[in-house]
Amino acid sequence: MTYLLIFVSVAVSVSGVVYAIANMFTSDTSAVEARLENLTKKRNATSVVLESSSILTSPLDDAPNLIESFIGRFFNLRRALENAGLKDVETAKFLLIAGGIGVGLTLVFLIVSPIKSFFPLVFLFGVACPFIYLWFMVRRRLAKFAAQLPDSLDLISQALRAGQSLPAGIQLVAQQAEDPLGPEFGRCYEEQNLGVPLEEALQKLADRIDNLDLRFFVTSVLLQRQTGGDLAEILDKISHLIRERFTIQGQIQALTGEGRLSGVVLLALPPVLFLTMLRLNYDYVMMLFRDPLGNQMLAAGIILQFFGAAMIKKIITIKV
Repeated sequence: MTYLLIFVSVAVSVSGVVYAIANMFTSDTSAVEARLENLTKKRNATSVVLESSSILTSPLDDAPNLIESFIGRFFNLRRALENAGLKDVETAKFLLIAGGIGVGLTLVFLIVSPIKSFFPLVFLFGVACPFIYLWFMVRRRLAKFAAQLPDSLDLISQALRAGQSLPAGIQLVAQQAEDPLGPEFGRCYEEQNLGVPLEEALQKLADRIDNLDLRFFVTSVLLQRQTGGDLAEILDKISHLIRERFTIQGQIQALTGEGRLSGVVLLALPPVLFLTMLRLNYDYVMMLFRDPLGNQMLAAGIILQFFGAAMIKKIITIKV
Protein backbone atom coordinates (compact mmCIF):
# COMPACT_ATOMS: atom_id res chain seq x y z
CA MET A 1 0.00 0.00 0.00
CA THR A 2 2.91 2.34 0.77
CA TYR A 3 4.38 1.59 -2.65
CA LEU A 4 1.08 2.53 -4.29
CA LEU A 5 0.82 5.81 -2.37
CA ILE A 6 4.36 6.75 -3.35
CA PHE A 7 3.63 6.06 -7.02
CA VAL A 8 0.38 8.07 -6.91
CA SER A 9 2.17 11.02 -5.31
CA VAL A 10 4.93 10.95 -7.90
CA ALA A 11 2.42 10.63 -10.76
CA VAL A 12 0.34 13.56 -9.53
CA SER A 13 3.47 15.68 -9.08
CA VAL A 14 4.75 14.87 -12.57
CA SER A 15 1.34 15.61 -14.09
CA GLY A 16 1.23 18.95 -12.29
CA VAL A 17 4.70 19.89 -13.52
CA VAL A 18 3.82 18.93 -17.10
CA TYR A 19 0.61 20.96 -16.95
CA ALA A 20 2.43 23.96 -15.51
CA ILE A 21 5.12 23.79 -18.19
CA ALA A 22 2.46 23.44 -20.90
CA ASN A 23 0.67 26.56 -19.67
CA MET A 24 3.96 28.41 -19.28
CA PHE A 25 5.05 27.87 -22.87
CA THR A 26 1.63 28.14 -24.50
CA SER A 27 1.09 31.62 -25.89
CA ASP A 28 -1.73 33.81 -24.63
CA THR A 29 -4.24 34.14 -27.43
CA SER A 30 -6.44 36.89 -25.99
CA ALA A 31 -4.53 39.70 -27.69
CA VAL A 32 -4.26 37.66 -30.85
CA GLU A 33 -8.00 37.03 -30.94
CA ALA A 34 -8.66 40.75 -30.47
CA ARG A 35 -6.38 41.64 -33.38
CA LEU A 36 -7.96 39.00 -35.57
CA GLU A 37 -11.43 40.23 -34.69
CA ASN A 38 -10.54 43.79 -35.70
CA LEU A 39 -8.93 42.50 -38.88
CA THR A 40 -11.94 40.44 -39.88
CA LYS A 41 -14.32 43.34 -39.17
CA LYS A 42 -12.34 45.58 -41.51
CA ARG A 43 -12.28 42.96 -44.24
CA ASN A 44 -16.00 42.27 -43.85
CA ALA A 45 -16.61 45.99 -44.32
CA THR A 46 -15.00 45.64 -47.75
CA SER A 47 -17.13 42.55 -48.53
CA VAL A 48 -14.28 40.07 -48.19
CA VAL A 49 -15.43 36.83 -46.59
CA LEU A 50 -12.88 34.85 -44.57
CA GLU A 51 -13.28 31.09 -44.52
CA SER A 52 -12.67 29.08 -41.33
CA SER A 53 -9.59 27.52 -42.92
CA SER A 54 -7.99 30.88 -43.72
CA ILE A 55 -4.33 31.23 -42.87
CA LEU A 56 -5.16 34.59 -41.29
CA THR A 57 -6.59 32.71 -38.30
CA SER A 58 -3.33 31.02 -37.36
CA PRO A 59 -0.03 32.75 -38.16
CA LEU A 60 0.02 35.19 -35.23
CA ASP A 61 0.10 32.41 -32.63
CA ASP A 62 1.68 29.75 -34.80
CA ALA A 63 5.16 29.87 -33.25
CA PRO A 64 6.14 26.56 -31.61
CA ASN A 65 6.70 26.56 -27.87
CA LEU A 66 9.67 25.02 -26.07
CA ILE A 67 8.06 21.60 -25.59
CA GLU A 68 7.03 21.44 -29.23
CA SER A 69 10.52 22.44 -30.36
CA PHE A 70 12.04 19.65 -28.27
CA ILE A 71 9.56 17.04 -29.56
CA GLY A 72 10.11 18.30 -33.12
CA ARG A 73 13.70 17.05 -33.01
CA PHE A 74 12.40 13.49 -33.01
CA PHE A 75 8.84 13.66 -34.37
CA ASN A 76 6.84 16.47 -35.98
CA LEU A 77 3.82 16.18 -33.73
CA ARG A 78 2.17 19.38 -34.94
CA ARG A 79 2.16 18.22 -38.56
CA ALA A 80 0.83 14.82 -37.50
CA LEU A 81 -2.04 16.51 -35.65
CA GLU A 82 -2.82 18.63 -38.71
CA ASN A 83 -2.74 15.60 -41.02
CA ALA A 84 -5.08 13.79 -38.63
CA GLY A 85 -7.55 16.67 -38.71
CA LEU A 86 -6.91 17.55 -35.06
CA LYS A 87 -5.80 21.13 -35.61
CA ASP A 88 -7.56 22.35 -32.44
CA VAL A 89 -5.48 20.04 -30.23
CA GLU A 90 -2.22 21.63 -29.12
CA THR A 91 0.90 19.53 -28.81
CA ALA A 92 1.28 20.24 -25.09
CA LYS A 93 -2.30 19.17 -24.42
CA PHE A 94 -1.84 16.02 -26.50
CA LEU A 95 1.26 15.08 -24.50
CA LEU A 96 -0.61 15.81 -21.27
CA ILE A 97 -3.47 13.53 -22.37
CA ALA A 98 -0.99 10.78 -23.22
CA GLY A 99 0.67 11.07 -19.83
CA GLY A 100 -2.70 11.08 -18.05
CA ILE A 101 -3.81 7.91 -19.82
CA GLY A 102 -0.52 6.24 -18.93
CA VAL A 103 -0.86 7.17 -15.26
CA GLY A 104 -4.52 6.09 -15.15
CA LEU A 105 -3.86 2.67 -16.68
CA THR A 106 -0.91 2.18 -14.35
CA LEU A 107 -3.02 2.91 -11.27
CA VAL A 108 -5.69 0.46 -12.42
CA PHE A 109 -3.02 -2.16 -13.08
CA LEU A 110 -1.44 -1.72 -9.65
CA ILE A 111 -4.82 -2.05 -7.95
CA VAL A 112 -6.11 -5.03 -9.93
CA SER A 113 -3.10 -7.06 -11.01
CA PRO A 114 -1.00 -9.15 -8.59
CA ILE A 115 2.10 -8.65 -10.81
CA LYS A 116 3.28 -5.22 -9.68
CA SER A 117 6.68 -5.30 -11.39
CA PHE A 118 5.22 -4.84 -14.90
CA PHE A 119 3.74 -1.39 -14.23
CA PRO A 120 6.39 0.42 -16.38
CA LEU A 121 5.25 -1.54 -19.44
CA VAL A 122 1.63 -0.67 -18.66
CA PHE A 123 2.55 3.00 -18.33
CA LEU A 124 4.38 2.97 -21.68
CA PHE A 125 1.40 1.25 -23.31
CA GLY A 126 -0.96 3.89 -21.93
CA VAL A 127 1.25 6.70 -23.21
CA ALA A 128 1.49 5.00 -26.62
CA CYS A 129 -2.31 4.62 -27.02
CA PRO A 130 -2.94 8.27 -28.11
CA PHE A 131 -0.01 8.07 -30.53
CA ILE A 132 -1.40 4.84 -32.02
CA TYR A 133 -4.79 6.53 -32.42
CA LEU A 134 -3.07 9.53 -34.02
CA TRP A 135 -1.21 7.23 -36.42
CA PHE A 136 -4.45 5.56 -37.52
CA MET A 137 -6.17 8.93 -37.98
CA VAL A 138 -3.28 10.23 -40.12
CA ARG A 139 -3.30 7.11 -42.29
CA ARG A 140 -7.07 7.26 -42.78
CA ARG A 141 -7.07 10.96 -43.64
CA LEU A 142 -4.13 10.65 -46.05
CA ALA A 143 -5.81 7.68 -47.72
CA LYS A 144 -8.94 9.78 -48.21
CA PHE A 145 -6.81 12.62 -49.60
CA ALA A 146 -5.19 10.23 -52.09
CA ALA A 147 -8.60 8.96 -53.21
CA GLN A 148 -9.83 12.53 -53.82
CA LEU A 149 -6.75 13.66 -55.73
CA PRO A 150 -7.45 12.17 -59.22
CA ASP A 151 -10.88 13.81 -59.51
CA SER A 152 -9.43 17.10 -58.29
CA LEU A 153 -6.69 16.99 -60.92
CA ASP A 154 -9.32 16.33 -63.58
CA LEU A 155 -11.25 19.36 -62.30
CA ILE A 156 -8.15 21.57 -62.55
CA SER A 157 -7.47 20.22 -66.04
CA GLN A 158 -11.00 21.04 -67.18
CA ALA A 159 -10.71 24.53 -65.69
CA LEU A 160 -7.48 25.11 -67.63
CA ARG A 161 -9.11 23.94 -70.87
CA ALA A 162 -11.97 26.34 -70.19
CA GLY A 163 -9.52 29.23 -70.19
CA GLN A 164 -9.11 29.76 -66.46
CA SER A 165 -5.78 30.16 -64.71
CA LEU A 166 -4.15 27.59 -62.45
CA PRO A 167 -4.96 29.54 -59.24
CA ALA A 168 -8.59 29.70 -60.36
CA GLY A 169 -8.53 25.92 -60.85
CA ILE A 170 -7.09 25.44 -57.37
CA GLN A 171 -9.81 27.71 -55.96
CA LEU A 172 -12.44 25.64 -57.77
CA VAL A 173 -11.07 22.46 -56.20
CA ALA A 174 -11.10 24.14 -52.78
CA GLN A 175 -14.77 24.99 -53.23
CA GLN A 176 -15.89 21.66 -54.67
CA ALA A 177 -13.77 19.06 -52.83
CA GLU A 178 -14.54 17.81 -49.34
CA ASP A 179 -12.22 17.53 -46.40
CA PRO A 180 -9.28 16.90 -46.32
CA LEU A 181 -8.36 17.88 -49.88
CA GLY A 182 -10.61 20.92 -50.17
CA PRO A 183 -9.30 22.81 -47.11
CA GLU A 184 -5.68 22.05 -48.02
CA PHE A 185 -6.07 23.38 -51.57
CA GLY A 186 -8.01 26.31 -50.14
CA ARG A 187 -5.09 27.14 -47.88
CA CYS A 188 -2.75 26.94 -50.86
CA TYR A 189 -4.98 29.33 -52.83
CA GLU A 190 -5.20 31.80 -49.94
CA GLU A 191 -1.42 31.82 -49.52
CA GLN A 192 -0.80 32.75 -53.14
CA ASN A 193 -3.72 35.18 -53.05
CA LEU A 194 -2.05 37.01 -50.15
CA GLY A 195 1.24 37.44 -52.01
CA VAL A 196 3.08 34.14 -51.62
CA PRO A 197 4.41 32.90 -54.98
CA LEU A 198 2.35 30.04 -56.35
CA GLU A 199 5.41 27.79 -56.57
CA GLU A 200 6.15 28.31 -52.89
CA ALA A 201 2.52 27.77 -51.90
CA LEU A 202 2.43 24.47 -53.80
CA GLN A 203 5.71 23.41 -52.25
CA LYS A 204 4.30 24.09 -48.78
CA LEU A 205 1.25 22.01 -49.69
CA ALA A 206 3.50 19.10 -50.68
CA ASP A 207 5.45 19.48 -47.44
CA ARG A 208 2.30 19.40 -45.31
CA ILE A 209 0.77 16.36 -47.01
CA ASP A 210 2.91 13.24 -47.28
CA ASN A 211 1.59 11.97 -50.61
CA LEU A 212 3.73 10.90 -53.56
CA ASP A 213 1.08 11.67 -56.18
CA LEU A 214 0.72 15.20 -54.81
CA ARG A 215 4.46 15.65 -55.21
CA PHE A 216 4.12 14.53 -58.84
CA PHE A 217 1.49 17.23 -59.32
CA VAL A 218 3.59 19.94 -57.68
CA THR A 219 6.72 18.93 -59.60
CA SER A 220 4.85 18.94 -62.91
CA VAL A 221 3.44 22.40 -62.22
CA LEU A 222 6.87 23.78 -61.29
CA LEU A 223 8.47 22.31 -64.42
CA GLN A 224 5.66 23.52 -66.67
CA ARG A 225 5.95 27.07 -65.34
CA GLN A 226 9.68 27.05 -66.10
CA THR A 227 9.77 25.19 -69.43
CA GLY A 228 6.21 25.53 -70.77
CA GLY A 229 3.92 22.84 -72.13
CA ASP A 230 0.31 21.72 -71.95
CA LEU A 231 -0.40 21.53 -68.22
CA ALA A 232 -3.92 20.19 -68.74
CA GLU A 233 -2.60 17.16 -70.63
CA ILE A 234 0.04 16.59 -67.96
CA LEU A 235 -2.60 16.61 -65.22
CA ASP A 236 -4.73 14.15 -67.21
CA LYS A 237 -1.78 11.76 -67.41
CA ILE A 238 -1.06 12.10 -63.70
CA SER A 239 -4.67 11.39 -62.74
CA HIS A 240 -4.68 8.36 -65.07
CA LEU A 241 -1.45 7.15 -63.46
CA ILE A 242 -2.94 7.51 -59.98
CA ARG A 243 -6.03 5.50 -60.94
CA GLU A 244 -3.90 2.76 -62.47
CA ARG A 245 -1.86 2.61 -59.27
CA PHE A 246 -5.04 2.22 -57.23
CA THR A 247 -6.05 -0.68 -59.49
CA ILE A 248 -2.71 -2.40 -59.01
CA GLN A 249 -2.86 -1.84 -55.25
CA GLY A 250 -6.28 -3.50 -55.16
CA GLN A 251 -4.90 -6.50 -57.01
CA ILE A 252 -1.98 -6.69 -54.59
CA GLN A 253 -4.36 -6.56 -51.62
CA ALA A 254 -6.29 -9.48 -53.10
CA LEU A 255 -3.17 -11.55 -53.80
CA THR A 256 -1.62 -10.93 -50.37
CA GLY A 257 -4.84 -11.51 -48.45
CA GLU A 258 -3.82 -15.02 -47.42
CA GLY A 259 -0.43 -13.82 -46.18
CA ARG A 260 -1.97 -10.98 -44.17
CA LEU A 261 -4.51 -13.32 -42.60
CA SER A 262 -1.75 -15.80 -41.73
CA GLY A 263 0.22 -12.99 -40.12
CA VAL A 264 -2.75 -11.94 -37.99
CA VAL A 265 -3.32 -15.51 -36.84
CA LEU A 266 0.35 -16.14 -36.03
CA LEU A 267 0.69 -12.86 -34.14
CA ALA A 268 -2.54 -13.32 -32.19
CA LEU A 269 -1.91 -16.98 -31.29
CA PRO A 270 0.72 -16.48 -28.51
CA PRO A 271 -1.28 -13.85 -26.53
CA VAL A 272 -4.50 -15.86 -26.86
CA LEU A 273 -2.72 -19.05 -25.77
CA PHE A 274 -1.16 -17.17 -22.84
CA LEU A 275 -4.54 -15.90 -21.63
CA THR A 276 -6.08 -19.36 -22.08
CA MET A 277 -3.36 -21.07 -20.04
CA LEU A 278 -3.58 -18.32 -17.43
CA ARG A 279 -7.25 -19.17 -17.05
CA LEU A 280 -6.78 -22.95 -17.01
CA ASN A 281 -3.58 -23.26 -14.98
CA TYR A 282 -2.63 -20.05 -13.20
CA ASP A 283 0.35 -21.41 -11.24
CA TYR A 284 1.87 -22.97 -14.35
CA VAL A 285 1.88 -19.67 -16.23
CA MET A 286 3.10 -17.65 -13.26
CA MET A 287 6.42 -19.52 -13.43
CA LEU A 288 7.25 -17.21 -16.32
CA PHE A 289 7.13 -14.27 -13.91
CA ARG A 290 8.54 -15.84 -10.74
CA ASP A 291 11.46 -17.82 -12.11
CA PRO A 292 14.49 -15.94 -13.58
CA LEU A 293 14.67 -18.36 -16.49
CA GLY A 294 10.96 -17.78 -17.09
CA ASN A 295 11.55 -14.03 -17.22
CA GLN A 296 14.24 -14.54 -19.85
CA MET A 297 11.97 -16.81 -21.88
CA LEU A 298 9.14 -14.29 -21.67
CA ALA A 299 11.39 -11.43 -22.79
CA ALA A 300 12.76 -13.52 -25.66
CA GLY A 301 9.23 -14.44 -26.72
CA ILE A 302 8.13 -10.78 -26.82
CA ILE A 303 11.21 -9.79 -28.82
CA LEU A 304 10.68 -12.63 -31.30
CA GLN A 305 7.03 -11.64 -31.58
CA PHE A 306 7.97 -8.14 -32.73
CA PHE A 307 10.66 -9.54 -35.03
CA GLY A 308 8.15 -11.90 -36.62
CA ALA A 309 5.64 -9.06 -37.09
CA ALA A 310 8.31 -6.98 -38.86
CA MET A 311 9.24 -9.88 -41.14
CA ILE A 312 5.62 -10.62 -42.07
CA LYS A 313 5.04 -6.92 -42.74
CA LYS A 314 8.08 -6.82 -45.02
CA ILE A 315 6.94 -9.91 -46.94
CA ILE A 316 3.39 -8.75 -47.65
CA THR A 317 4.29 -5.11 -48.38
CA ILE A 318 4.79 -4.49 -52.10
CA LYS A 319 5.52 -0.94 -53.21
CA VAL A 320 3.76 0.31 -56.32
